[in-house]
Amino acid sequence: MNKKLITLALSAGMMTTFSIQSIALEYIETPVANQIDDLLDEDNDGVINARDLCAETPRTAEIDNDGCGTKISASEEVSILILFNNNSAEINSGFQQQIDTMSDFLTQYPETSVELQGYASKVGNSKYNLKLSKRRADNVRLALLNNGIDESRIKIVGFGDTKLADYGNDEVSHARNRKVKATVVGSYESIDEEWTIFTTIPK
Repeated sequence: MNKKLITLALSAGMMTTFSIQSIALEYIETPVANQIDDLLDEDNDGVINARDLCAETPRTAEIDNDGCGTKISASEEVSILILFNNNSAEINSGFQQQIDTMSDFLTQYPETSVELQGYASKVGNSKYNLKLSKRRADNVRLALLNNGIDESRIKIVGFGDTKLADYGNDEVSHARNRKVKATVVGSYESIDEEWTIFTTIPK
């Protein structure tokens, strides 16, 4: 009986060997992927080119799913207040720094323009004061031109003694009214930056 079992076992083993050897294995070539989308990320913002709607996002920008940074609109302004001596349109050298600051601001924001407003104190003839206020504004205009600002961006207006800032009749009040003033507002957009471990937390 043991001999029959051994014979059956050998027969089964031979059949198994035969079955394995008789299977024909065919070689299948690795398929080449047809890449339709551009998977590169040329601006290194984490969004592939195929989905990136803002191709040149700054590296530090806080971006959305389209690869675009968050824009922040802001503005800043600069003002000048130049005082003059009685019956004079000459600019005191102490006010040159204000003129330089205004010139730098206008250069930084080339789309802006400035209106120089001239004033006079309530002393003397009103017609003369009107001309004097215009001369004061014009001298500030010339100073800006000397700093490279285009004349098309500068307007002057004289108010004479019609718009007093101080109605007193003392020398201090008169001095406050002998002036040229102007304010310029410049607008700009910036990109919100993403937080990193090096970001300083505002106090």
